[in-house]
Amino acid sequence: MKLKPLDRLLLDSFIEQIECLERLTRNVDVEIGCRASVDGDVRLLLSLTGVGVYSALLIKSEIGDIRRFPNYKKLVSWAGLAPSLYQSGNVERHGRITKQGSKLLRWVMVECARIAVQYDARLCEFYERVKRRRGEQKALVAVAAKMLKIIWFMLTRREPYQSRNARLYEEKIYRLSRY
Repeated sequence: MKLKPLDRLLLDSFIEQIECLERLTRNVDVEIGCRASVDGDVRLLLSLTGVGVYSALLIKSEIGDIRRFPNYKKLVSWAGLAPSLYQSGNVERHGRITKQGSKLLRWVMVECARIAVQYDARLCEFYERVKRRRGEQKALVAVAAKMLKIIWFMLTRREPYQSRNARLYEEKIYRLSRY
């Protein structure tokens, strides 16, 4: 294509910037893959339906050492996915989620829940049951909290998700090993 000299210079400059960014992105992907492949917790998290490599790394980095949470309720509460509680005398009322704690963990768990309800029959059944009573958004948050509970048990017991899709899990591990 014939371009004016100034337009050609700008176009070449933009192409060079894009190639540089692609090269840097590949380098970062390789480094992330190397770190993820040696971490056993990330491999465990990949067994959970809806959790990919990047979300597993984010979950692992936000949770840190799972032993700092004595039970799953503390982890769910720390992520801000626990319902708030209002008490007066003998009257108890549960409200919206607290949204206190890690915003990133809460966000990534809801995004993982969106995928999990499509591919995991167990979580889909739970989602549909809550959705009928409470609505779609609250059902997604409930699934995210349930997934966080599952993650706590997976990481403390050091065992993969029992209802995992073997084919999807093998694909995730293969993608991880390609880095």
